[in-house]
Amino acid sequence: MPSSSKSRPPADAQEAPDSPTIAPDSPSIDSESSHTGAPPHLVPATSIPEEFQFDEVRPAPRTTGTPSAPPPLGPLEAFKGDWEGSGFNTIFRPDNPETPTKFPIEVGPSDNVLELNLTSETLSFSKELGNVPNRGMVQGDVFLNGVPYTQAIEDVTRMPSTGIHLEPGLWVIVPPTTVPALGQTLVRMASIPHGTTICAQGTFKTFAGAPTIPPVDITPLIAGTTQKIPFPSQTATNEETPRIPQNLTPFMSDGSITQAILSDPNTVLRNHNASVYIISTTEISIATSPAAPLFGGGTDNIAFLLGHSGAITNPNVPGQNAQTIQMSATFWIEQVQYTLPVPAYKPGQPPLTLKPESPDGQPVPTFLVRPHIEIEKREITVTAPRIQYSQKVELNFNGLTWPHVSVASLVPAVPQAVPLTAWE
Repeated sequence: MPSSSKSRPPADAQEAPDSPTIAPDSPSIDSESSHTGAPPHLVPATSIPEEFQFDEVRPAPRTTGTPSAPPPLGPLEAFKGDWEGSGFNTIFRPDNPETPTKFPIEVGPSDNVLELNLTSETLSFSKELGNVPNRGMVQGDVFLNGVPYTQAIEDVTRMPSTGIHLEPGLWVIVPPTTVPALGQTLVRMASIPHGTTICAQGTFKTFAGAPTIPPVDITPLIAGTTQKIPFPSQTATNEETPRIPQNLTPFMSDGSITQAILSDPNTVLRNHNASVYIISTTEISIATSPAAPLFGGGTDNIAFLLGHSGAITNPNVPGQNAQTIQMSATFWIEQVQYTLPVPAYKPGQPPLTLKPESPDGQPVPTFLVRPHIEIEKREITVTAPRIQYSQKVELNFNGLTWPHVSVASLVPAVPQAVPLTAWE
């Protein structure tokens, strides 16, 4: 999908490079002229009273009159404000003869449909929670902190766009504990309107340079085994198969959905990384069934998804409508370096909002340019944060485990100020 655009051009269309635009003194991304295709009217992820501050309840009033200092957020410090971007989603979903899916080219009976989505996404964070006390019995109390968020994803494979995912949730940081004996961890807790909630825990690390993004496979498995069962819909050139879209020819022509991307959706992220310089990365890995020594977390489903009560204790028995059995995800918080073309500028002019070139269609941030001296046309080096993620949810129905993979690259939705040192 083109960078932050909510329409996909025809296969033979050529995008003109972004040109400098004049911004008002208080730039806004709600304007099409300042940020083409930006999601309009982003609102805070949650409505929290301005004076609300988490803290412990004490037997006597505070002597200081102010809340205790909250625990540091660690890598969650990067989760601030609004973000936007694009990505790719794949999901095998059940196809029941009572409610069959109609295709342009008729296909025979099938128990599933492979849906492919080019996506446009916004991710909005609220202020940190503060001091969240957790009372202990076998260990002394610990204090958590976290950040509420709301994620909204639209399918833009065809226009008008269609909302396909809305997720309110919390990111939380947990201090080291003695019972259990674990180091510092991160937790994502989320609710999905289809009838699933998740609690996924994991660890993080920071390193110089770009991440190594491994492949991810969407091929279904026989439930409870590692035996893969491929389907014709996974072949991009096959047009007579239960898949949305059936005909991938225009997408293969413009490179938005290729066989490589269908075989490994993380190809989208690696393509986004090929043309930028990543200075540093913080990698967060979480799962609802994390590897030892971590434990805890999990998924819960409404009765319709489970199909029958026995699926709660044994998710590998047949009979589910679409039971979410587990989720794993990796988030990469990156500091990315860009080359920004800047036109001639004289002090007193309105500030400029400029974008780096995006030859591969990846999302790129907008920069607020306000030099304090007169400059000639030039290129400067700028940096901005970026969030990438790859997530795999496993669904059980009809005796198989069906991977549901989502990937995206997100950049700040508000212009990033270029420091005055850039003009020295």
